[in-house]
Amino acid sequence: MAKPFLSVIIPAYNEADRLPITLIDIDKHLSQQEYDYEIIIVNDGSKDQTAEVVAKFVNLINNLRIINNPDNRGKGAVVRQGMLAAKGNWRVFMDADNSTSVIEFNKMLPYLKEGYEIVIGSRGVRGAKLQPAQPIYRQIFGKLGNIFIQLVLLRGIWDSQCGFKCFSEESANRIFPRMKINRWGFDVEALALARAMGYKIKELPITWANDLRSHVTTKAYFQVLWDTVKVRWWLKKKRYQS
Repeated sequence: MAKPFLSVIIPAYNEADRLPITLIDIDKHLSQQEYDYEIIIVNDGSKDQTAEVVAKFVNLINNLRIINNPDNRGKGAVVRQGMLAAKGNWRVFMDADNSTSVIEFNKMLPYLKEGYEIVIGSRGVRGAKLQPAQPIYRQIFGKLGNIFIQLVLLRGIWDSQCGFKCFSEESANRIFPRMKINRWGFDVEALALARAMGYKIKELPITWANDLRSHVTTKAYFQVLWDTVKVRWWLKKKRYQS
């Protein structure tokens, strides 16, 4: 295929049940667009039938491919893998549960044309729609965590953890090879590196659907906070220099 305008990267770990609906939704929306695209599923050593499910869709959905990893490496590692394997001018990673539909990318286009190299979906800025809202304990953890992340590293970004982010080809190829974090704190690391490299970041309100089957645990919240501290330290010590 010709070089795609958009690459969609989906990290997947034990997502055999949720991926079919997500893939159908992506195909429905992207097949109606004028731009070329590719869809990349990065299977993170799943123990269920994720690989087999995606293989069945490869012949049904245009420009769909799968990268299979034999072992679980973590969401950060496989997002990095997918972003660097992608060929698109713009590269979006999104969650396998389709909490944010790929059609939200079209809302990002005006900002990409304005010169933003990175546009991130946000549940924390005015205009965001949560359908339904997260459980109250997740809201509390999320808000407290965001305050901490802003104070330590990413002042002015109200939702660093939303799993819907777009990077230009150039920014992806500069940021992701330098990243060190393989699990939940990778979003913070990517945005911190982007700022350190001088990229403009636009935070955009999105429509987000809460899935009660989320793989994010309470432990993951604390891991993100610890990763935030590590990234701050690594930046200070110039550990990201190439």
